[in-house]
Parts: sequence; structure tokens; C-alpha cells
Amino acid sequence: MTTVLITGASRGIGRATAKAFADAGWDLLLLARSKDELEGLVEEIDKKKVKVFYQSIDLSNPKIISQGIAELMNNGLTPAVLINNAGVAWTGDILSMPLEKWEWIMQMNLTSIFQVCSEVVPLMRKKGGLVINVSSHASRNVFPQWGAYCVSKAALASFTKCLAEEERKNFIRACTLTLGSVNSSLWDSDTVGMQFDRDSMLSVDQVASELLHLASQPTNQIIEDITLMPSGGAF
Repeated sequence: MTTVLITGASRGIGRATAKAFADAGWDLLLLARSKDELEGLVEEIDKKKVKVFYQSIDLSNPKIISQGIAELMNNGLTPAVLINNAGVAWTGDILSMPLEKWEWIMQMNLTSIFQVCSEVVPLMRKKGGLVINVSSHASRNVFPQWGAYCVSKAALASFTKCLAEEERKNFIRACTLTLGSVNSSLWDSDTVGMQFDRDSMLSVDQVASELLHLASQPTNQIIEDITLMPSGGAF
């Protein structure tokens, strides 16, 4: 049985991904902020077929991540795949953005991923493994009102390449799934003040299917990045 660790697992892409991996027979290590939503997700998963462990951690608080990851990993399972999916957005002019919001986005979309990798990847080195960082086409393109988000995702793409290069000797692979607009809970956030035609966006199930595809690669190859876009365009 193979194990996957998924961040941001309680809703949206993370929730769909957890279900897809469980259906495929993967054991699950789930991490999200909402304990209630995690518990609701776990109830929907057939625990007769797979093992499921979860931990409620607020990734916006850098001081609690190390201990939270340690508690999540205290169950005998070591992930073969780590999916860093948790992320946030804020819309508005970049120079009008409150400093605390800038720091919040950088913590959630970049620094917390560094922290999670720092805790989990060393445990994966004995058998090798794969890190998948969920990114955005905003890492390559700029959009007005999305400046901090674009910066955070561009930095994440660079971080992923650095991680892949440094961990190659330890048989750890790293890649990105670069997404166009996805009909997810991100658009319901009170920090996102824009609305688009969500019916033309990618579905969370489509993204989950692609993450399962990336996770199922043979160990002697690496798809460094897949860009998945709605056929109708960016939004």
C-alpha cells in the first residue's frame, strides 16, 4: 500500500484529491486547518480499504507547523508522495496591500511549503519519493489585482526546481502542477473580490485526476510540470 500526504485536504482540490487517491487504494495523511471538515471527509472514505490519519494545522502560523507535522507522522506511515495543495489569494492593488496580507500570502503559498517539505522530505529519503506542488499559470503571467499571488506562485515554481535539483541525489523528485482557473472554494474566500464564469473553469475532480496521474509515474521518470488549462481560456 502506498501513502500520500495532502495539504489543504478539507475542501476544494484537496478534498477531491483525497477521495481520488482513496478510491485508487492509497493510504492517506491529511492536513488542513478545519478539524470539522477533515472529520467530515474522513467519514466519507472507506477505512476498510485504506488507512486515514489527519491533523488540523493552520499553515498561516509558522510556529506550529513542525509540531503538527510530527503529530501527523506519528502513525507508522511514511508518504511516498507529498502534495502541497494548500494556498490562498488576495485581490487588490499590490502597493495598497496591507503588509500583514502580503506576509500571509507568502507564508501560505511559499514558506509553509518550505516548512512542510523540511519536515517530510527527510523522512522520504530512505525509499525515495515525489513532491508535487500545486501552482498556477499566474507563476508565468501577471494579472492586475493579483500581484502578490503571482509573486508567490512564481517563487513556488523556482523553489520546486531548486528542491528537485538538491534532492536528486536522495532519490526525491519534485514537480509542479500548473493550473488555470479551477472552480474551487478559492473563489468563495472573502479575500478574493473578483467573480468569473465558474462553469467554464476546470473542475476539482479534473485536477485530482491529474494529481493521481503525476503521483503514479514510474520512479525512473519525472514529469517536471504539467499545465492544465480550461479550454475556454484563463478565466
